[in-house]
Amino acid sequence: MKKMKTMRNLLICLAYCLCCGLLFAQTAAPAAQLVASTDAAAISTEATGVAALNDFKSSPEVEGATQSRSWTWHVQSTAIEQMNAPFSAKYSGPNSLPTSVEGRETLSLDIYTGVRLWRGAELRVDMMTWQGFGLDTTLGIDDFPNGEAYKAGTRPPHENIARFFIRQTIGLGGERENIADDQLDLPGSQNVSRLTFTLGRFSCKDIFDTNSYANDPRTQFMNWALVANVGWDYPADSLGYTTGMAVELNHPKWALRYGFFQLPNQRNGFTADGQFLMWPGDSSAGDVRFFHDWGMVVEHERRYSTHAHPGAVRLLGYVNQANMGSYQAALSAPGTNIDLTHATRHTSGVGLNIEQEITKNIGVFSRLGWNDGHNEAWMFTDVNHTGSMGVSIKGGSWHRPDDTIGVAGVVSGISKINQEFLAAGGTGILDGDGRLQYAKEKVLETYYDCKLTKHLRGALDYQFVADPAFNSNRGPVSVFATRLHFEY
Repeated sequence: MKKMKTMRNLLICLAYCLCCGLLFAQTAAPAAQLVASTDAAAISTEATGVAALNDFKSSPEVEGATQSRSWTWHVQSTAIEQMNAPFSAKYSGPNSLPTSVEGRETLSLDIYTGVRLWRGAELRVDMMTWQGFGLDTTLGIDDFPNGEAYKAGTRPPHENIARFFIRQTIGLGGERENIADDQLDLPGSQNVSRLTFTLGRFSCKDIFDTNSYANDPRTQFMNWALVANVGWDYPADSLGYTTGMAVELNHPKWALRYGFFQLPNQRNGFTADGQFLMWPGDSSAGDVRFFHDWGMVVEHERRYSTHAHPGAVRLLGYVNQANMGSYQAALSAPGTNIDLTHATRHTSGVGLNIEQEITKNIGVFSRLGWNDGHNEAWMFTDVNHTGSMGVSIKGGSWHRPDDTIGVAGVVSGISKINQEFLAAGGTGILDGDGRLQYAKEKVLETYYDCKLTKHLRGALDYQFVADPAFNSNRGPVSVFATRLHFEY
């Protein structure tokens, strides 16, 4: 019966997609020529991160064209096949990566829709279907190698309303920029200086800790530590989404952002709205006490240009409140059962995010992160401090301008008290080998992503993981992956 309901929901989603496509083809055709000229000139600050804001200014013709696009829709689907080679280990524990060869796959499908409500306001909805597992059901490596591997894996496809939010933008005058039509933005023109409010369900990563070269596991690096700052236990359910609000004040050379979000009431769980927005539903998803557990984040972004090459520095700080366990208290309890130490506690940390274009086709980036490391990790990874650095190279020099080569390295570690907790047999979200010979976890990732057709991309990815889960008695591990990404 459950399989029949799942197939029914999939068929509904596909039918919805087809109907939207037919309607779009009929309604958009008369304005196609005008819209094409708009899209050619438009840029997306999300896609380019720190593109020079003053290079693009609106015209009456462009404004008229973009205003005629009061709604839009997009589809993406990503399939990742990942396998780890066999490796040696002196022992294994409850959360250890198996030493034998293992292959896992993940598949996601999103249907994005957007509607302009009134001046400066838009409604965004993302219907997501996902299926599959990470290696060892997403355990054994803290800088996990597949950003599409959710901590809530499933064999049959599950559906979820990943995003459902309203965004209100208030222009503050001055120069204008054009916004391209993409998955989370309606095409249009808006003031560079603006105040933006976002309210509803979305991902914190839609707004905070973005990076032009290391941000999206569907087209760029796959490792969690290269998608986000793993030192930031960012507010999210097991799929990476939550309910909350964000405020952004943007100016030509800087931006200031603040967010307040709901946290799940159990480690690595679903937020209270998960029982209403996911199929099949999860009766353990929260306790309907919205915002009893919460996370706050603030970020300052400074944009600049060096010899006509854009760059940005982003400084982030956060505080989380939840019914967390304490590492120190768990070490004092029999069996290191951290669940017995749950109480209202706070975790705080900071992060630094840097990107810099070197040439037209080459960009570099880095992230640094730290948190206090006293309490158990709640949502993302068990990492307490981290640093990453990498380079992204477009294929213009070998006549493949839409292809990308990426190479990056990550070093992550945990606090002293966290080390003692794991050595005593404790387990975290991703780690716990029963014992521990501590060493910082080190990852090297390289990938080649190429354009296959207009809407289809393929990639090959390799990751070398030394001292997985901070344990020098295990590994190193080689992880190989292939990726197909369709986007329309």
